[in-house]
Amino acid sequence: MTRIALLASAAIFATLAPAAAQDLTPVTFGTNWLPQGEHGGYYQAIADGDYEACGLDVTIVPGGPQVNNRAMLLAGRIQFHMGGNLLQAFSAAEQDIPLKVVAAHFQKEPQILMSHPDEGFDTFESLKDATLFIGDPGFQSYYQWMIDQYGFEASQRQPYTFNPAPFIANKKSAQQGYVTSEPFAVEREGGFKPNIFLLADYGFDSYATTVETMADTVENSPEVVQCFVDASAKGWYKYMYGDNSAANALIQAANPDMTDEQLAFSHDSMMEFGILESGTAEADGIGAMTDEKFTSFHDKMVAAGVVPDGVDISDIYTLEFVNKGVGLDIKKELTGQ
Repeated sequence: MTRIALLASAAIFATLAPAAAQDLTPVTFGTNWLPQGEHGGYYQAIADGDYEACGLDVTIVPGGPQVNNRAMLLAGRIQFHMGGNLLQAFSAAEQDIPLKVVAAHFQKEPQILMSHPDEGFDTFESLKDATLFIGDPGFQSYYQWMIDQYGFEASQRQPYTFNPAPFIANKKSAQQGYVTSEPFAVEREGGFKPNIFLLADYGFDSYATTVETMADTVENSPEVVQCFVDASAKGWYKYMYGDNSAANALIQAANPDMTDEQLAFSHDSMMEFGILESGTAEADGIGAMTDEKFTSFHDKMVAAGVVPDGVDISDIYTLEFVNKGVGLDIKKELTGQ
């Protein structure tokens, strides 16, 4: 992240977010992509003052193609980072990097495959007969799990270049994507609603959109970590069930290419597929984590040859800050349920 980008991000929130009191602790949260609906809860917590209410002055630094906020975290330049799935955390454990996952706001990674309807590819198993457009990171991670668990073949895969045109043109193909994004693009550009197969529902059970920090932050500033985790959960409940227009305005100010239609599609998809609220999060609150799910996903990745065996992953996460039901009262108030 360049100094110019940091200053630009800070300027956005200086003008749009409430002025922070002098006694607030300044922290920076680096996301892993450009501002979008999938980040909505964090922007909602800024818009509603939830971070300030528990003592933090939070600046969000967007990620993007030329930005490596994870490196900024490891270098001590930012305090929190938005992880993708758990594979990078497992890599940190392998390299003895003192990183901690302190919350998982997505219980399901939004990763999907999608196919043309009524072309014989209406079940996950049937995709073993399709051409699959999958990028290199996906081929090296979840596709290896698909080979191991379901018998897919490496020869089916064609490189995905983040252009849906080849998939739209080939009715006997399937394409990777995020449930919150690519189906929207296909509907607009291809004129049809694709079949959607959320990999999490077939056993790729990684947490996603995690909150990462360094071990010394957990040890020396647990109140800061707890505030960030709790306020983020509150922000997510408000974004999903309340008036999210202020959060969306912040997102669009930071990313003018984000349309109202895309934001609405992302919101509705997260709701429909239980991205934030499924499993233990339904009772324990958004951000919930369990030892069992970390172990389950790790064992699957070892079996698929994605991560090496014999690495102790217990030190790269902590349950200290989650599973407390924070925000469930907000949901009840907003929904009446």
